[in-house]
Amino acid sequence: MTRRRSHNCARTGPSELGRLIARVIQHGLWPGVRAICALPGAWLSVLLICVFMSSAMAQPKPTLVWLKRDLPPLFIFEGPKNGLGIIDQLLTQLIDDLPQYRHSVMRVNRARGLQMLHEPSLTCDAALNWSKERESWIAFSIPVFRAMSNGLAIRRVDRDLLLPFIKDGEVDLAALLATGSLTLGIVAERNYGEFLDTLIKQAPPKTLTLHYGNEALGSLLQMQRLGRLQLLLGYRPEIRYQAQQRGIAEDDLQFYPIRGTGKYLSGYIGCTDTPEGRQVISEINQLLRTLPRDQLSEAYAAWLDPESRGEYLEASRKFFEEQARQ
Repeated sequence: MTRRRSHNCARTGPSELGRLIARVIQHGLWPGVRAICALPGAWLSVLLICVFMSSAMAQPKPTLVWLKRDLPPLFIFEGPKNGLGIIDQLLTQLIDDLPQYRHSVMRVNRARGLQMLHEPSLTCDAALNWSKERESWIAFSIPVFRAMSNGLAIRRVDRDLLLPFIKDGEVDLAALLATGSLTLGIVAERNYGEFLDTLIKQAPPKTLTLHYGNEALGSLLQMQRLGRLQLLLGYRPEIRYQAQQRGIAEDDLQFYPIRGTGKYLSGYIGCTDTPEGRQVISEINQLLRTLPRDQLSEAYAAWLDPESRGEYLEASRKFFEEQARQ
């Protein structure tokens, strides 16, 4: 009797059992309870064994570590806008749209973040500049947002020091650094774009003040206020924000673009250059192609001075329209 029942099961059972298992897997266990309970006891035992074996064999979600740095207006760590930076909000959306991963968010400084991107763990940074050197060890997304290029900030009381190096409203930073007469503050390990990175590498070491800390730009602003350095390299919205946080009036600072740099640059998402990291980038690119870029551009423009907003928005719109045609 037992052998005959087993033979019949082997002959007629798998397709019916497979359909029931598929229903359980697709819709969850409880929607299939009514159908399952109608099975004979032996079938029910087999089905439950299959379901629990399938559950036990299921692979856990891979962990994706997201790096965040104190980089207003992209990431904001303190104050009333804590967590409301432009990329803070984009990252929340990306995490929701990538449920196949278990997400972990970590706050790091620039040096530690780059070190982690060198490691084999699955790690991504949602606000990176592209460079040819970085592309050799970081997997980059398509452009995510546009930002105004880095410029120089100097105290208004010191701005006459720059006059010999200003032409058509832009500072010739190469000529300035070559004199060795002024000190430039920079965030250590930060990528300022290939043009500026080349100038920094060629500069006499005594002309540079590097800061590695978690609040590097804010600390450099304080050093500038105390006269320990004259110039500060960075993004104007970031410098304005950090100055406000430290009680430095915007009128106390003068900003200048740098000759030879483009007016705008692109921000990217970068992940560890491993098969897993490249897979994440492929999935992110699919999401970015459906993302309304106007929202990011409007959010960034809100941090600019009023006279710069209209020009920035138009330039950003044209850039992403061109990207969509490629």
